[in-house]
Amino acid sequence: MDDRTLAVETSGKADGFPIFLMHGMPGSRSGPKPRSMILHLLGIRLICYDRPGYGRSTRHPRRRVVDAVRDVHAIADHLELDTFAVVGRSGGGPHALACAASDLFAGRLTRAAVLVSPAPTDAPGLDWYAGMAPSNVQAYREAMSDQRRLIESLTIRADRTRRDPASVVRFLDGELSAADRNVVEDVAMRRQLAASFAEAVRFGADGWIDDALALSQDWGFDPSSIDVPVRLWHGADDAFSPVSHARWLKSQIPHAEFEEQPGVGHFAAMLILPDILAWLATPQVALVDARPGGRV
Repeated sequence: MDDRTLAVETSGKADGFPIFLMHGMPGSRSGPKPRSMILHLLGIRLICYDRPGYGRSTRHPRRRVVDAVRDVHAIADHLELDTFAVVGRSGGGPHALACAASDLFAGRLTRAAVLVSPAPTDAPGLDWYAGMAPSNVQAYREAMSDQRRLIESLTIRADRTRRDPASVVRFLDGELSAADRNVVEDVAMRRQLAASFAEAVRFGADGWIDDALALSQDWGFDPSSIDVPVRLWHGADDAFSPVSHARWLKSQIPHAEFEEQPGVGHFAAMLILPDILAWLATPQVALVDARPGGRV
């Protein structure tokens, strides 16, 4: 790779099936995840890492979404993983899809799942901002047209988060749907979110800025090239990554499964995660035709 450092955290069953969990924006390896007991019951070894510029991972200037492939590859090699799966939540979704689309993981990456992910900003036929919360609209528009202002605004928010980690959660409160408020008002959930945001900006806003820029530009891969099993999940009342984005991804990814859950929003992805992990860890069974030489 290069001389950058990636901060990695594993939890669950040490010899369980390995699954990478790609955090949101902003986020870190310490983000919300199922308790270790649940991971043990599912037989899963969960691997989380800080994307470059977040937490304790070294910044990768001008990184693109597709650059996550090299980082995951380096971690998988370091952990000596023969096979594994990936799941991305929110801003981590495109990074999980990049891994699913990469030939670098041929025969190694078994499945991918994407929860409440945005679509590419240049997605044909998609009204990209329709139904999106004002704070996200502002960040993405600045990323595409006024990067200086993006850097200033996210630096201010990161500084505020370091002083008061709960401020990010309070900032979101004004844009939460009723469904999301029911999730985020849980004391334990708010504590997990605040801790994850604080770790994300431990050394500044670099990861947050670079994520916004990477997600707003060409991702560096074509979702239609993905040929591993993919499962998409999205809450119908999501105001941060509108469900129309997942519908567009479904239209592009061959044979992708898609579940649109009514009455829930963006943060319900944290509640559905154990079910998604169980699907990712399910062994794939090859279908064999009984006729001589036949195979499906």
